[in-house]
Amino acid sequence: MEFPKGQAEKMIRGLNLFPELDVNIFEDDPALTAPKIVEKSIRLPGLFAPGTSVQDLGHKAGYYQLPHTKSARYNIFENPHYKKSIHASVSVLQVLVSFLAVYLIRMFYFFFESRNEPSTDPVFVWLHGGPGCSTSVPLFYESGPFHITNNLSLVWNDFGWDKVSNIIYVDQPTGTGFSYTSDIADIRRDSVGAANDFYDFMQAFFKAHPQYAWNDFYITGESYAGHYIPAFADRIQRGNDNKEGIHINMKGLSIGNGLTDPEIQYKAYTDYALDMKLINKSDYDSLSQSIPGCVQAIKLCGNSSGPSEACAKAFSDCTAIYNKIVKISGNINFFDIRKPCVGSTCYNFSNVENFLNQKSVREALGVGDKQFVLCNLTVYESMKVDWMRNYEVDIPALLENGVKLLVYAGEYDLICNWLGNSRWVDAMVWSGQKDFVSAPSAPFIVDGVEAGLKKSHGLLTFLKIISEIIRRSKGNLQAVIEAGIISPLLQMFQDAYDFHAAAEKEFVSAPFAPFIVDGVEAGLKKSYGLLTFLKVHNAGHMVPMDQPKASLEMIKRWMQGIPL
Repeated sequence: MEFPKGQAEKMIRGLNLFPELDVNIFEDDPALTAPKIVEKSIRLPGLFAPGTSVQDLGHKAGYYQLPHTKSARYNIFENPHYKKSIHASVSVLQVLVSFLAVYLIRMFYFFFESRNEPSTDPVFVWLHGGPGCSTSVPLFYESGPFHITNNLSLVWNDFGWDKVSNIIYVDQPTGTGFSYTSDIADIRRDSVGAANDFYDFMQAFFKAHPQYAWNDFYITGESYAGHYIPAFADRIQRGNDNKEGIHINMKGLSIGNGLTDPEIQYKAYTDYALDMKLINKSDYDSLSQSIPGCVQAIKLCGNSSGPSEACAKAFSDCTAIYNKIVKISGNINFFDIRKPCVGSTCYNFSNVENFLNQKSVREALGVGDKQFVLCNLTVYESMKVDWMRNYEVDIPALLENGVKLLVYAGEYDLICNWLGNSRWVDAMVWSGQKDFVSAPSAPFIVDGVEAGLKKSHGLLTFLKIISEIIRRSKGNLQAVIEAGIISPLLQMFQDAYDFHAAAEKEFVSAPFAPFIVDGVEAGLKKSYGLLTFLKVHNAGHMVPMDQPKASLEMIKRWMQGIPL
């Protein structure tokens, strides 16, 4: 989840990151409408900082083109994707940059082979939010192999998630990033339609790369991906159950600062804002009067099917609460309330736009003159009717089928705050709910410093990322306890949970446990069975950007089944 409508238009238009029609729509040569593989060699000379071991971004780029259709199909003919080595002084990195064309819907993605053991490491797919924002932002600023420098060079990311996985960054829904269509009617209007496209994409990917088909498979992402991830996982599970194509060895889902259950999460805005002193008690009382109307509108949206006025009204009524909090709070960065909002988006990611829109880079990637779109307003507007739908409902069946879940959240994010995330995780009805709610929470430790709070049960994990304890304790957990910081934190939890009173009491009374990385407490965790909740210190909306080492350690341990 990125921007309410008014802010979205201002912010995205301020960046001028989209074509005239607000979406990547191009007329295709009729001669190319038959299924066809298109490839080209790629090389990006001179784009890397002096001394870097990276030489190029791979050797092949391509897209797969199919005749036009306005709906996702369940069979893909053939995937054209090629992988070549990126030569490095320490290791060989494989990257695939290509288009998967689905009936003149061309889905762009990057694929980076693991720097560790590609043949056995899991396959991760990263999904981004918006809706309509490109995965190139997390690729170059969070979890990808490279970071972009101010002179548009690329340098290695020491904490890239490709150190433990083969990772795909896919621009979706259609119209996002370099992905495009020849017909605006192909723009998706909900996460279910996008899930069908994604399933087709993964089937084609594993046909082209059968050596990865039986590797463990994970879906991860942040923000509006809190909608996508459950929907996409449900689509994969149904495909597996119905033996529709290649069996995808799905093992887990990871949602970072996501929007998953709007009814619960929108109710948490006022509580979070008051706790963090963004509003005063008078503001809180006034804003709280709007919550029942918001909740009722969301319920009506949930009872409707397809695009509906009820969903549009829910979006309008509920985002009004959030917008008022932002207005009262002043010039805060709503992705990280410790910081001021600088520029129209509060973060400056213009290096991504500048890098990918260079002619030499576009030619190297095989995208021709098609403009890179960082955040697409047309996609955003089309998906608004999906915004207030609850995708938590897809998760319990996945847990029961052995798919584990990690939910993590940075404490200083307002827009998809940790409080709302912790509430929907606790409220989710599944066989392990009672045990998860009563499971003890524990610190998450990195380099001897607490980086967050974690809570787990079975396959479910929640992580909250926080910083105040680090700041006050200077890494000394005993000093935190003696200073009385933990007690107010527990009280904050107790005040926050307004549902399932009996389970709430068990949860609040349970002790926190550390998440330790290199002897440092990196956060607080709570787990039971397949479910883990992790609250990581000193981070906002984009946890891998704010806490790169802790986030890599988090995903590595969780993926490998090592206790956090």
